[in-house]
Order: sequence, then structure tokens, then C-alpha cells
Amino acid sequence: MSQESTSENTSFKPSLGLVDATMLVAGSMIGSGIFIVSADITRNTGSVGWLMVVWLITGFMTLTAALSYGELSAMFPKAGGQYVYLKEAYNPLISFLYGWSFFTVIQTATIAAVAVAFAKFTAYLLPVFSEDLVAIDLGFLQITPAQLLSIVIIVVLTFINTRGVNSGKIIQTTFTLAKLLSLLGLIVFGLLFMKPEVWNINWDSATMWDLHKLNLDGSIESYTTFAAFGAIAASMVGSIFSSDSWNNVTFIAGEIKNPQRNIGLSLALGTIIVTVIYVLTNVMYTGVLSLPEIASADKDRVAVTASNVIFGNSGTIIIAIMIMVSTFGCNNGLIMSGARVYYSMAKDGLFFKKVGELNKNSVPEFGLWIQCVIASLWSLSGKYGNLLDMISFVVVVFYMLTIIGIFILRKKRPNADRPYKAFGYPFLPIIYILMGTAFCVLLIIFKPEYTWPGLIIVLLGIPVYYLIAKKDIVSVE
Repeated sequence: MSQESTSENTSFKPSLGLVDATMLVAGSMIGSGIFIVSADITRNTGSVGWLMVVWLITGFMTLTAALSYGELSAMFPKAGGQYVYLKEAYNPLISFLYGWSFFTVIQTATIAAVAVAFAKFTAYLLPVFSEDLVAIDLGFLQITPAQLLSIVIIVVLTFINTRGVNSGKIIQTTFTLAKLLSLLGLIVFGLLFMKPEVWNINWDSATMWDLHKLNLDGSIESYTTFAAFGAIAASMVGSIFSSDSWNNVTFIAGEIKNPQRNIGLSLALGTIIVTVIYVLTNVMYTGVLSLPEIASADKDRVAVTASNVIFGNSGTIIIAIMIMVSTFGCNNGLIMSGARVYYSMAKDGLFFKKVGELNKNSVPEFGLWIQCVIASLWSLSGKYGNLLDMISFVVVVFYMLTIIGIFILRKKRPNADRPYKAFGYPFLPIIYILMGTAFCVLLIIFKPEYTWPGLIIVLLGIPVYYLIAKKDIVSVE
């Protein structure tokens, strides 16, 4: 045995309590989406009623999935979370496809999108980081200062998390509390200084349920019945992305105290907190901005436009700081938890062997750095919207498969110990599966240019799996 390996630990250290786990759920969910995506939702739906419905549907689906995952997290309180659940319910191929998609798209591209958002809003305070400037021109690729800053943030947070789970925990709890309080403050001030005339027009009972496309010039286009469903599905891409990553707490189960209780409870508490804040934030938007103003917000930055109405010229700076705090804390949670999935894959012989080792601080350092590299490459793409569309489709597919796994495990292992059972079973899980299926089908029909690439990435994992299964190519020693 080498001298280096003697300094490694062989097991995770349970260091996170219920509050820490809840902050991880809420902090990983709240990034930049709530400040931005309501513009696109408003353009697709054209009414305040349907704007709220989209957020409420997303909140219902998120909470339903979280409550369902509680049963699985109590049965399998292991590092890797959803990857483990899929392996236990199905087979190693299905779980590998999730891990493969998680590594290539879901987690790494989300980290990139959140980091790029951090950089874009930093440019409000420090214009040198503007996304409109070119820092490096490679001919085939122009790299902006915003992209370089996003990579720096990813590297810094990765390094911090290699120092141990307690380092990441401190950042996560501090930044999550800060952004929760700042969002609540924005909501309170917005509602205090709302414009009655704007509120009355937006919430007019005669028009608030008119579903139509609202163009940037204020004109409207009617939908056919089928196209209306497609518009709702397209709208939910943004809200689902904004509400995603709630399941990250399951990946880090090996480092949570009393995981059978605390994971399920943190999932419920975290998703409820975020859903309430998201809905209230959108209510606030409709009290200070007309629907055309929300739809045509500069670069979709609705929160900036609303804040300028509430606070005047200082509003832009206030929101920029809020989003920087929000995205920094969000990415810390994503980076901290993501590497635990690759760790579990490596333990199953389906990823680089070294990823399955813990460093002297009891964290999978090699997995953290590999994740850092892929996320940094995604940052260079600069296509925030494209990443968002691609991720939402793939994520919901695997959420559905995991929830279906509850039914499979109830049949395969009826006598297994279940400290917690899925709330509302079987009705709520079935409702989620039906809603998720409708969302994915409509997205394939109406946004195929971004959903098919995500599906193709998943399917590419099949030959990769069989190549790994036949040959011992994952050892790097």
C-alpha cells in the first residue's frame, strides 16, 4: 500500500444535522431562476393566473416527488442517493444511465449555468466581467470575462469542499439563510410599495385566466387547445429548473446524522419553504410590474426591473448582490453533493476507481475535481437557456423512474424495513408520474431541439455501460 493511501479514510463522517440538510435542500434549489424565468413564463402564458398556475404545478410536483423520495431515503440511507434507489429498484444499467447523465449533463451543466449567472450579475457591480466583452479569442471560440469568472467560482468552491464537509456546511448554511432572508425582504418591500393600478389590471378577474402568447411588443397571439398545453409545458421548463436539485441531499446521506429521519424531513421542509417563497415572489412581481413589463424585462431579469421600481436606481445593485449570494450558495450545495454520486458509481466499478476513495478529510476529492473540469467546460458553452431546456427534460424522466421504483420495491421487497412511507401513496406518486409524462411528451413535441439532445446523451450511456462492464477500463492506478 502506498504512503498516500494510508492517509485516506474509508468512510464518510456523519456531520450534518436536520438544519444543515434542510439548508442544503433549499440552498441547492434557489439559484438564479426565480430572478429570471418568470419573463419567459409570462410570454408563454400571457396572464397572471397561468403564471401562478405554472409555479403552483411545479411546486406541487416538487413537493410530491420529495415526499415520495422520503421512503427511498429511509430504506437506503447511503451516499449516492437517487443512483442507489434506481439500482435497487431496477438494475445497474438504469442506475448507470442516471449516473452517466448526472455527470455529463444534469449536475455539471447545472453547476455551469448557475456559475454563469453569478458572473453575469457580478458584471452589474464590476463591468470588467461583462458577458459582452471578449477576454480570449481562439478564433473558433470567444471566451468572455463572465465565463472565466464562472470557472474561477467553480474551482474555488471545489477546493473548499475538498477540505471536508464541515467547510462546505458553513458556506451552505450561511449563504442559504442570507438569500432566504433577502428574498423575504424583497417580497415584503415589493408588497408594501406595490402599485394598486398595476395590481388591479394584472388581477382583473375578466382577463387573469386568458391564456395566450404575449409578444415583446405587447401584442398577443391565441393558442389552439393543443398548443395551449404545449405553452404550459414550455413555461414549466424554467420553473422546474428553478425548483430542481432538491434531491441533492440524498446524495450526501452518508454524512447526515440519523439519515432515516432527517433526509425525508429535510426534503419536505426545504421544498415547502422554497415553493412558498417562489409563489410569493411572483405575487410581488405582479404588484409592481405590468405583464408586458415582466415579459419584456431586459435579458429576462425580472427581479432587476422590479427592484428598480421598488428601490429606485439602487435596485439593480441590490438584486445583483442578492443573486451573487444566491448562486454562490447554490453552487456550493451542487458541488458538495454531486461528487458522492460518482463515488457510489466507482464503488460499483462503473467509474474511475480513484473516485471511490476518500481523502484525509473524508470527502471524494478526485470526484470533486473531475466534476469541476466538466462543469468548467460547460461554462464555456455560454448557452444558459439551452442548458436549462436540456436539463429539465432529462431530470423529470429520472424523477419519474425513481418514483415508479417505489411501486417496484413495494412488490419486490414487501417486508423490507420502511421507517417512513411515501405520503399519499399510491395516489400522489401516480399523479406525479402522469404529470411528468405529460410534461415530457409535450416538451418533445414543442421543444425538440433541446429535449432530444438530452435524451441522446442518456442513450449514449448504454454502449458506454457495456464497454465498462466487459473491460476493466475504469482503473486509473
